[in-house]
Amino acid sequence: MNSDSKIFVGLRPLRKKPDSNREPDGPKCQWDGCQKGGIHRAPVGRDGEGLYLLFCAEHMKDYGRGYNFASNLSDPVVARYQREAASGARPTWGSRIRQPAEAALPFTVRSGSAKAMNARRNAAERQGARADLQRRKLKVLEAKAFETLGLLPEASPEQIRSRYKQELKMHHPDANSGDRNSEDELRAAIDAYKILKLNGFC
Repeated sequence: MNSDSKIFVGLRPLRKKPDSNREPDGPKCQWDGCQKGGIHRAPVGRDGEGLYLLFCAEHMKDYGRGYNFASNLSDPVVARYQREAASGARPTWGSRIRQPAEAALPFTVRSGSAKAMNARRNAAERQGARADLQRRKLKVLEAKAFETLGLLPEASPEQIRSRYKQELKMHHPDANSGDRNSEDELRAAIDAYKILKLNGFC
């Protein structure tokens, strides 16, 4: 079989040669007056974090040469592009990064480590146990212990420890020049603190 055979008659190549004058399909370069394709992403900077402009290779080099993260330190031409993109006068791609209003508590921070997960679970259990203690009816000795220290049953562990230290300083013989008249109050405060500690209040 040769190339003059009837089988090859009418076969033509289907691929067309690329048209050099054809416009690019994607987005155009955002540099003023440029009609080339904008395939290179350029960051806007500090005022528009997460946003970027699209330039052709030539203008990407020009933008990169004068670019600084802070627009006031950039080249004047580049700074104009940054300001316009941040203010919305020039279209951009991407999305703005929103900073959280407040930092999360350490035990609520999401983490895959077992240590962090156990810390979160233990903290939640402690809070639940403390809430149960506050809800349940106080026993006679517990109520008397709170009364001895001069605290309400809703007092936090920190408040209980603080009041106990105050009572020790106030009634200890060393603080009263060796006077043992307030020794009974000291013993009562120590016993009250022991009862509250044993029952999980502090």
